[in-house]
Amino acid sequence: MSAAVEQALVLIRDRRPDSIDKALALLQDTVFSFSMKVCGHPEDAEDTMQEVLIRSIPQLPKFENSRALAVWLYKVARNLCISNRRAVKNSAARNISLEALMPDGRELAELLSTAPGPEAAVLNRDSADQLRQALDEVPPAYRMVLVLHDMEELSTGEVSQITGLHEGTVRVRLHRARLLLRKELARITSGLRPGAIQLRAAAGEQRTFRCRRLFAALSDYMDGVVDEAVCEQMNRHLADCPPCEAFLRSLKQAVERCRSYRPPCGSRRAEQLRRDLIAKYQQAVNSLNREAAV
Repeated sequence: MSAAVEQALVLIRDRRPDSIDKALALLQDTVFSFSMKVCGHPEDAEDTMQEVLIRSIPQLPKFENSRALAVWLYKVARNLCISNRRAVKNSAARNISLEALMPDGRELAELLSTAPGPEAAVLNRDSADQLRQALDEVPPAYRMVLVLHDMEELSTGEVSQITGLHEGTVRVRLHRARLLLRKELARITSGLRPGAIQLRAAAGEQRTFRCRRLFAALSDYMDGVVDEAVCEQMNRHLADCPPCEAFLRSLKQAVERCRSYRPPCGSRRAEQLRRDLIAKYQQAVNSLNREAAV
């Protein structure tokens, strides 16, 4: 979970006007960043940010822990993003099979021939633009899970709470989203046109059973949610299979780039909105105090 939400709750408990302003600024940045990743439109992100903050005012004094606050914020923001007209317009259903995301021989050869340096996961302006482009190519149902888990640093259980999906479905979508994002980043870096990479296994491409089984479980392996016996088997396979090890390294790099991406909130409406909401927040606190005194 983002440290900003934890810090915001600490400031909220302080209850001083300047602390509330700082808390609302942190929440604004969090919601705006999330909405930009999901919707891709600054106007939509601003609208979502404003609506979430307005709805949050009566709720903020009631939260006892930052995780509950984070789940509430992201659930409201998610629903608003989905209901947004531009988001709906671009949300055509698209199922992606795991087989379609298997790397072909050419791709594996390229991965084996290039070793990323220590700066590979550092996000500069150009690579942030590349990540934004790649993220836009991930279907919305998969993108939502990727953003919540890898970019907003929520647990599988929290993503399940927010989306209403079973945890197993969250893990499946997360893995496919990561694989597709990695593939799109490779396409953009190579200068290929959108759609140039075909989402299907290459004809005649042969994979060993062990490679296929490892490929299907890579995200669980990366996140440490496979049992010890399976983990040991995968460790042995990776040690003996340079192509799989290179692919895993590439996938980890894509996830690290996700975690470094945070679109800034430069809205002029943000400061005015906070000023308007501080007084309403104090009214909400006073109302709770009166109820507690009865």
